[in-house]
Amino acid sequence: QVQLVESGGGLVQPGGSLRLSCVAFGRAFSNYAMGWFRQAPGKEREFVAALTRSGEITYYADSVKGRFTISRDNAKNTGYLQMNSLKPEDTAVYSCAARLVWATTYYTTRDKEYDYWGQGTQVTVSS
Repeated sequence: QVQLVESGGGLVQPGGSLRLSCVAFGRAFSNYAMGWFRQAPGKEREFVAALTRSGEITYYADSVKGRFTISRDNAKNTGYLQMNSLKPEDTAVYSCAARLVWATTYYTTRDKEYDYWGQGTQVTVSS
């Protein structure tokens, strides 16, 4: 098993930036594909970005493409979500997720396919 802990959320003005971190405790993080999801009040959870075990393949929701960057440092058991040019509609609780996989090219946008989740971190974009 792996335990995920997010940090880095907060209040930021429109156009600003934040970097979220997701630290994995337990088994080697390099064995897990990872993703970031978000949920705004009154809305369903939505996919944000996904990353393969090695970090070589990434995939983004259209709403964040070109503004957000997902990455990982397996030596530090940590995943990241760099968020630039933030908009008020990016306001949500952001959660990282992980799935134990063998394939190095595996990634998924489906929340039901992830086995482990962090508790989430609040991101608020407002002036």
